[in-house]
Amino acid sequence: MNPIAPFIEPDWPAPPGVLALCTTRVGGCSLPPYDSFNLAHHVGDEHANLERNRALLASRLPQGTTVQWLNQVHGVQVIKASGIGKPLYPEADAAWSDEPGVACAVMTADCLPVLFCSLDGKHVAAAHAGWRGLLAGVLEAAVTALDTEPDQLMSWLGPAIGRGAFEVGPEVREGLLRVASPSRRDAIAACFSPSANRPGHHYADLYALAR
Repeated sequence: MNPIAPFIEPDWPAPPGVLALCTTRVGGCSLPPYDSFNLAHHVGDEHANLERNRALLASRLPQGTTVQWLNQVHGVQVIKASGIGKPLYPEADAAWSDEPGVACAVMTADCLPVLFCSLDGKHVAAAHAGWRGLLAGVLEAAVTALDTEPDQLMSWLGPAIGRGAFEVGPEVREGLLRVASPSRRDAIAACFSPSANRPGHHYADLYALAR
């Protein structure tokens, strides 16, 4: 029996009417190397398998929900999610919605998926945050797009690569320190620990950086 479930339900105090899900690799029908719950259109998977997997996801959502998929490029572009009048895969790394039945989606491997919702449940967003996105300010861009006071938002940080596995070069640490305000530089520096094997390299904590 596989110990991993197909879906993770975020443990956050979202208001009524806000539904969030995180998929895993199991529970779908894609064959290796895409096994099995692949939802990405750009990796070379059989289209029929992709459609079956997306149908499985749709079965866990309220009937009639439209999912806004993105062409993610590690940038800061944020779009308003919509099932009408958009390219099928608009180039962006975050989406927001204030429309019932319109869902925001991001796809991640090592990167961090960050979900937002307003305390009143009227606004939601999803952002794809790797180190490039964090450096460029994708989370700040998503919060700005929501047009809601930050203290009226909650967030959930989904599965991502852990600090013990995420080794980065000096340009990552230096870049994030460079854009940090003086009052935040010590906190940013604490998100990195030196690599014992590669001088100048560090292990980075994506979760701490996002926070």
